[in-house]
Amino acid sequence: MKKVTIYTDGACSGNPGPGGWGAVILHGSGEEKELYGGENSTTNNRMEMIAAIRALEDLREDSTVDLYSDSQYLVKGMTKWIDSWIKNEWRNSEKKPVKNKELWIRLLALSKQHKISWYWVEGHAGHDLNERADRLSKFQCKTRDTERNPIKGE
Repeated sequence: MKKVTIYTDGACSGNPGPGGWGAVILHGSGEEKELYGGENSTTNNRMEMIAAIRALEDLREDSTVDLYSDSQYLVKGMTKWIDSWIKNEWRNSEKKPVKNKELWIRLLALSKQHKISWYWVEGHAGHDLNERADRLSKFQCKTRDTERNPIKGE
């Protein structure tokens, strides 16, 4: 399996409101790739999840992945909560339906395809690649312009 490192972030202006997501993918070969996009009406949590989904879906072959996110919702969801949600028929500890179920199901499927280690990283704490994913997501949150690269200004 190929080794890949991914940094993701999501942003939202209002909650719900216009949102953006960004991901930086580092392949073991040294190749780097940026992905980004947005939605006109969404939530921050959805953007955090979609960043991870889109980055994982972009991988062309089964991989061993270290995925870093500043979203405790995403990381705890995949490492601590999801097994209980499934066991409880997609109900949380308060017996309410789990929000974003369709996205959790996509992440679950991807976690069966790839060997993923999920890591929480503190946001806005000087982690260069997390800051880069943050800039990608914030740019998309404001413009939802998938034709221009928000880092390079292309």
